[in-house]
Amino acid sequence: MAQRCDICGKGPMTGNKVSHAHNLTRRRWLPNIQKVRAVVDGSPKYVKACTRCIRSGKVTKAPRA
Repeated sequence: MAQRCDICGKGPMTGNKVSHAHNLTRRRWLPNIQKVRAVVDGSPKYVKACTRCIRSGKVTKAPRA
């Protein structure tokens, strides 16, 4: 599954893990992506959204039938 938000486009970031001896190894920070049932163009659809988009109200959750 691609770790990318369908709403804002947030994706993985890269950088270095730094040990106490200052040895550098590459690592990735993944966004907190959730599969949520949202209203898209008037109909319910599953989208992958980061938790910031869900909390801020950019995603309108679809009611359960």
